[in-house]
Amino acid sequence: MLKAQAKFTIGQVVRHRIHPFRGVIFDIDPTFDNTEEWWQSIPEEHRPKKDQPYYHLLAENETSYYTAYVSEQNLISDKSGDPVEHPEVEVLFGALSGDQYQYGSVLH
Repeated sequence: MLKAQAKFTIGQVVRHRIHPFRGVIFDIDPTFDNTEEWWQSIPEEHRPKKDQPYYHLLAENETSYYTAYVSEQNLISDKSGDPVEHPEVEVLFGALSGDQYQYGSVLH
């Protein structure tokens, strides 16, 4: 089976297509890598395919900060230029430029 090339990158700011949250990507799975129970908990009409990249986000909505696990089909790039306020962003990333946080040498 061919694995899909990830459309988004670590450090990129994205938002969910349907739900009102956004975040910065801190890890990428080439295909679904969570529990079957988690996948089954998603209503069938909204359940994403497993054979696509999945992204770990430092996420935020109007009321809270959390981590999220989201399929590629449910993400779009956030071009607002607004920083993600999740408290762990400054621990993992450098400065924000457009929709991309600096990542890499900042951590090493």
